[in-house]
Amino acid sequence: MSQLPPRTHYTWRTWFTFLVPSLIGVFLFMTPIPTTDGMTIPIALMAKGVQALMSGSAQAIITLIICITGVMSVITKVFKPNAICQSPLLKHLFDVSIIWLAVRLFGMAFVLMTHLGLGSEAITSANTGALVLNDLLPVLFSVFILAGLLLPLLINFGLLELAGTMLTKIMRPVFGVPGRSAVDCTASWLGDGSVGILMTARQYDQKHYTQREAAIIGTTFSAVSITFSLVVLGQVKLEHLFAPFYATVCLAGVVAAIIVPRLPPLRFKKDLLIDGSEPNRDAEAIPNGKTLVGHSLDVALAKADNSPGFKGTLKEGVHNALDMVFGVLPVVMAVGTFALIIAEYTPVFQYLGMPFVPFLEWLQVPEAQAAAQTIMVGFADMFIPSILAAGTIESDVTRFIIAAMSVTQLIYMSEVGALLLGSKIPVNIVELFIIFILRTLITLPVIALMAHWLVG
Repeated sequence: MSQLPPRTHYTWRTWFTFLVPSLIGVFLFMTPIPTTDGMTIPIALMAKGVQALMSGSAQAIITLIICITGVMSVITKVFKPNAICQSPLLKHLFDVSIIWLAVRLFGMAFVLMTHLGLGSEAITSANTGALVLNDLLPVLFSVFILAGLLLPLLINFGLLELAGTMLTKIMRPVFGVPGRSAVDCTASWLGDGSVGILMTARQYDQKHYTQREAAIIGTTFSAVSITFSLVVLGQVKLEHLFAPFYATVCLAGVVAAIIVPRLPPLRFKKDLLIDGSEPNRDAEAIPNGKTLVGHSLDVALAKADNSPGFKGTLKEGVHNALDMVFGVLPVVMAVGTFALIIAEYTPVFQYLGMPFVPFLEWLQVPEAQAAAQTIMVGFADMFIPSILAAGTIESDVTRFIIAAMSVTQLIYMSEVGALLLGSKIPVNIVELFIIFILRTLITLPVIALMAHWLVG
């Protein structure tokens, strides 16, 4: 173990800086509170409040933002105006590669057509573009604003350093990731998967995660929230089985989290930081003569002692929110709509599901033929498999399996996949599809076994 300087006696001001923002962050992002719809976290409740305030105008605001992003990106790429190129924030927001410029322009075209009701119904229908614009983007928009502004409370004042050092001996050997990733997972589990991805992306930008770690955490620990799991189960009319259902989801998720990072493509991701530099291999080591708790507090208080203060935190929060709103919304609109068009108007996902029929029959899943058609469509949107199952499948066992599978597959392009692609986390759409398949193959036997035991 590496030797570090003796413990510093921190002032009450440092303790205050560590405790107050961190406790506020824990309350907002990680404290479950009861609501009429079940358990949630304050940040999700606040996001619903923002949605209510924007009721009737959210779609117009989002359309305007996506169009501004597209137009400004074109102006930046073609004319390179000094006002944008000399501003680090504006340059970051609008100076993108040709590929991402194309994605933003597709997002602008899709959102204009959907909002104005123009063009092909394949793009604007209630199951494609309108689903993304009316149901998904207002939720993400409110979450982005609040999470962007308030995430610094959780990540800038020592809490993640404390949790990371304390939990490293569990997270590192079992899952191959730093202990601090447990906070990302908890925020996703109690609140929303998008919050976990935003936390992961921000920490990757700040060189707290390597490329491999960020890819693993983003595709493995951005779990579906308890509340939304209940919505999925309600869709297949099995609400009375929520406790065994969520126990099954947790077990299958842990199994996938242990196995998938050890397989390609995640296994071959570089263990380098975002700028290509080597991480500090001794960062998680406990110095001689110090306890785990004492060293964890040292690391946390050192972080708090070097925090940016109120003004710096506010500035970072505003930049975070702008980055999410302008950078991610167009990607979600483009990728989510395109994936849903394929799911709704082509037999691609049905054909892709056919090889799973023998697998499902081997697992003794009733109505295997119908169940196979729902497996691959989960890559487009997590909710679609449960919608299909509710309308076509009679077996409680099979509907239980499909609902649990859609939650544990985790990678769906209408939200999680698009968010990952819109971030700097080093994964592409082909890798996401491979991870989706791996998670399906690994979790299905676990879920089927539990379903036969608990439901059959």
